[in-house]
Amino acid sequence: MKKVIAIVAGGDSSEHDVSLRSAAGIESWIDKELYDVYVVEVSRKEWVAHLPGGELVPVYRHNFTFRDKMNRDVKPDYAYITIHGTPGEDGVLQGYFDLLQIPYSTSNVLVEALTFNKFALNQFLKGFGVKVAESVLVREGQHVEAQQIADKVGLPCFIKPNAGGSSFGVTHCKTLEDVLPAIEKAMKESPEVLIESELKGTEISNGAYRTRANGMRVLPITEVVPKTDFFDYDAKYNGLVEEITPARLSEETTKRVQALTGAIYDLLGASGIIRIDYIISKNAAGDDAINMLEINTTPGMTATSFIPQQVRAAGLEMKDVLNEIIAEKLS
Repeated sequence: MKKVIAIVAGGDSSEHDVSLRSAAGIESWIDKELYDVYVVEVSRKEWVAHLPGGELVPVYRHNFTFRDKMNRDVKPDYAYITIHGTPGEDGVLQGYFDLLQIPYSTSNVLVEALTFNKFALNQFLKGFGVKVAESVLVREGQHVEAQQIADKVGLPCFIKPNAGGSSFGVTHCKTLEDVLPAIEKAMKESPEVLIESELKGTEISNGAYRTRANGMRVLPITEVVPKTDFFDYDAKYNGLVEEITPARLSEETTKRVQALTGAIYDLLGASGIIRIDYIISKNAAGDDAINMLEINTTPGMTATSFIPQQVRAAGLEMKDVLNEIIAEKLS
C-alpha cells in the first residue's frame, strides 16, 4: 500500500491563507504514484483534513488520524509541514509529531525554535562570525523610548515581530515619530519585537537542503528588487517585486554566499529545505559584505515562490526534490 503524506498547513499567524497556497503547490508536486496525499489544515479553532471533492473531516489530535470517504481510519506516515509561523515554524508541531513518532519535513524542535526567534538566532550566529544587523529586542510591557532606540540602532531602522512571519507587522521607520507606533504594530503579531539597523544593499535569498542520497544542495540565488519601500506583504504576494534568478552577483560573491548558506545549514543541523535571506552591502574597502537577515525553515512553495524558482534554475524538478526530501525520513 502507498504511504500517506499529510501536508500540514494553515497555522495561527496572519499568513494562514498563504500557507494554504503553499500546500496547494506541494500537493501538485508530490508523486501520487508513490503516495496518497491529504492537506491537513490546522488552526486554534480546529484541525481538519481536506478530502477529495472538498469535504472537510475532523482530525483526531491524540493520534493524528481522520476518516476518509469510506469511513476508514487514515493515519499519515509523514507530515510535510508548510505553516508560515506558529505552530509549524517554531517547534510546537515538531514536538507533537516527535511524541507520535511521525517523521516530518522540517528541522527538529530546537532548530525550529531557534530560527523562529530572530534575535536569538542572530546572537547565536554572531558567535560564529556571521554578519548581522545591529539590533534591540523589546518585550511586551517593557518601557522604551524612541530616542534610546535611535541611539542604539540608528535611523532609518526596521521594526518587526521577533517571532512570526516577516510579512506582517513590519515597518521601515525613518523618523523618531515612527518608532513607537511601529513597535505597537509589531506587538500585534508577536509579544517580542525586533528592531534592526537598516542595511543598504542588494537583497538576495538562497535555498538549500541536504539528503543522504545526494548530500548538500545549495540552490541558485534569487535577487529581490521590490517596487515598494521594502520587501513587504504586497511585494511578496501581490507581485510588487522583481525576482531575478540567478542573482546579478559576481562569481566570487555567489560562491561566498552559497558557501555560507551551506555552512549555516550544517551549523544548525537543519533538515529539509530552508531559505536564508541576506543583504549584500559594501564594506570600507568597497568589497561585497554578506549580511544575514533571517532564516525561513518553511519557505513559500507556490509556483512563483523563491524555492521553486531556484530549483528550476538549478535544472531540477520540484517533484524530484520533494520526493528526495520525503524519502529521506521514510526510508
